[in-house]
Amino acid sequence: MTEKFQRIKEIVEDELNEAKDSAHDIDHIMRVYNLAMTLVKTEAPVDMDVVRAAVLLHDIGGAKEAADISGKTDHAVVGAEMAGPILKDFDFSDEQIKHVQACILSHRYRTNNKPETLEAKIVHDADKLDAVGAIGVARSFAWIGKYKAKIYKPAENLEAYAKENLIDGKMNGRIIDKSKHSIQINYETKDKYALENLYTDSAKKLGQERMIYFQEFLKRLEREVKGEL
Repeated sequence: MTEKFQRIKEIVEDELNEAKDSAHDIDHIMRVYNLAMTLVKTEAPVDMDVVRAAVLLHDIGGAKEAADISGKTDHAVVGAEMAGPILKDFDFSDEQIKHVQACILSHRYRTNNKPETLEAKIVHDADKLDAVGAIGVARSFAWIGKYKAKIYKPAENLEAYAKENLIDGKMNGRIIDKSKHSIQINYETKDKYALENLYTDSAKKLGQERMIYFQEFLKRLEREVKGEL
């Protein structure tokens, strides 16, 4: 990583430290960064400066979202706004800045903004891969601990749950009361569609093995909760 991107990383780390969220900290950023660097090896030529900057900055608005108990703040929108002046300071062109902002806006699953460029698709896919597999399990329980959510809560009556606890009553709506959520509900409303919502072939290939592990973990967890194992 060049000095320029190292300095951007440090800016992001300082911002994320405010949220104290181990599921969305600088370690998450660097895992997504490494995944993105893997994906670009088998995808068509891309603007690497855009990919690197977008990955490093994609969650920079997370602390501000976490601080808003109303649930109205979208870290993708805030992050795109925050990225502008940062990138300007590092002499990115106006075109590159707009491109990075578009990547940040479209990286989030619970949004109507879809990635249109290959760079945006790589950033999106790398972020989604970090939500499944062994690391997906680990991040889920870090999130559960932070928000006092449920270790085990079956995904039952999902339509009623969506109306009560997801913004606009939509399955992909943002969570209103995180303490009522669980890894099982998150799987049924979001994670099970992870592979369908990937854009690049290389991410789909990586995601298959990760998803199998994630699904097997959930099955075993349920059996242990029920005392069957």
